[in-house]
Amino acid sequence: MKSYKLSSEMVGRWIAVVVILMVFVAMLGCTLSSRMSDEQLLEVIDKAVRTNATSLDLSSKGLTSLPPEIGQLSNLKELSLEGNRLRELPPEIGQLSNLTRLSLKDNQLMSLPPEIGRLSNLRNLSLDNSGLSEFPSQIVHLPRLEGLGFSRSGLTSLPPEIGQMSNLKVLGLADNKLTLLPSQIGQLSNLTELGLSDNQLTALPSEIGQLSHLEELILNGNRLTGLPPEIGQLPGLKKLHVGYNQLVGLPPEIGQLSRLESLYLPHNQITGLPLEIVQLANLGWLQLEQNQLTALPPEIGQLTNLGQLHLQNNQLTMLPPEIGQLRNLGLLDLRNNRLTTLPPEIAQMAELGTLRIHGNSITKLPPEIEQMSGLKIEK
Repeated sequence: MKSYKLSSEMVGRWIAVVVILMVFVAMLGCTLSSRMSDEQLLEVIDKAVRTNATSLDLSSKGLTSLPPEIGQLSNLKELSLEGNRLRELPPEIGQLSNLTRLSLKDNQLMSLPPEIGRLSNLRNLSLDNSGLSEFPSQIVHLPRLEGLGFSRSGLTSLPPEIGQMSNLKVLGLADNKLTLLPSQIGQLSNLTELGLSDNQLTALPSEIGQLSHLEELILNGNRLTGLPPEIGQLPGLKKLHVGYNQLVGLPPEIGQLSRLESLYLPHNQITGLPLEIVQLANLGWLQLEQNQLTALPPEIGQLTNLGQLHLQNNQLTMLPPEIGQLRNLGLLDLRNNRLTTLPPEIAQMAELGTLRIHGNSITKLPPEIEQMSGLKIEK
């Protein structure tokens, strides 16, 4: 009889396979155990009814449907159904008259029942990746709705009726397929945050300037070639992010954004900055990397509240001496430009902690910069 000897390498492989299988079985067991049966769901609902529960978390329970008994939760204020496999909601959902927050994200919904329009106290509704690919008309008339999330949904358009949602404060529409915004978007007069990243927008309507309470406008990852002059009519705007677009410049009206704190413009095709940018007295963060800047205006030194300035991957050949007036600047990133020298006035930046200059043709720094205490120079 022949005897076979297993090499240590082969034994090791078998042990690894066994361990992987054990982990897989354990994970599968956890998944199966987390799925809630119909009987368990009814028990949970019954208990919530008996205890007058105001909050119910049914997220990630593997649910494919909800029973009509859900409508008995008359005291419920918050209901989370995210991370399930729901394809529809029962009409009884409309009986939750005290509901203020409803999360339906990460489901497989085909539509919403008309009765959802009866949720007169609903303030926050999450439909992110809910399965809905069209804007549901049922939610337009929710009188108290302030926050709406509808990201990752494949939306290709917004209905004009969206303008009737006048109490909206936060609207998240990122990662969809929107190519334009209806002019009625300007009727959302109470909107403070508008998220439109990763869509296919090529332009913004002039009515965007009517959003007088807007504080955050996020437009990263679209196809914008410019911003409308009306952008300057947003007096409360603090954050404007338009990175990863096709901007070739900025309108002079951007200087009217007196409360702007963060301006994020990387990965565009901007060749120059308007002089009006120096009017942004509250600007603390300016990102302009991966553009086509060849020069900075001397007036850049007037942005005295600037804490970070990102200019890497442009075509800068020199910096104006006035840049030394940025006394609050803590980070200056100049990597991968065409600089051969730096102005000694940089030594006047008392708060400068990091200076990044590699990828240029700088052979020697001014002694004033070399002698700066506490400065980390990344060559």
